Amino acid sequence: GLAAKPIIDIDLIIENPKDESSYIPQLEALGYELIIREPSWYQHRMLKLSNPMVNLHVFGKNCPEHWRHLLFKQWLTTHPDDLANYAAIKQLAKHNVKTTQDYNLKKQSLVRTIYQKIFTSLIGD
Repeated sequence: GLAAKPIIDIDLIIENPKDESSYIPQLEALGYELIIREPSWYQHRMLKLSNPMVNLHVFGKNCPEHWRHLLFKQWLTTHPDDLANYAAIKQLAKHNVKTTQDYNLKKQSLVRTIYQKIFTSLIGD
């Protein structure tokens, strides 16, 4: 029931994302291409696959970003109004964008509002 772009986003959680030799060759053999390496952001790596279209995000164990993704998905599946608003903004955001960053910027305000609701529900005001 979640609005989706025609790209599958997957979080792959591994012991040590810095140890690229332990997982990158196997993923490349499956057709993935390493396109982003962000050591300063939770040791994030992103690989792409073109058929089917996949963004594979690699994080280490207990990475806060992975937990944020899970909380966001869970929230949307239990809050129909936010789900509808998110679906609508995703439809609007995909028009007239050239990059993923442009797309994300168009959604940013609503996404931040939803995260504020999630965190407030977990820890209170």
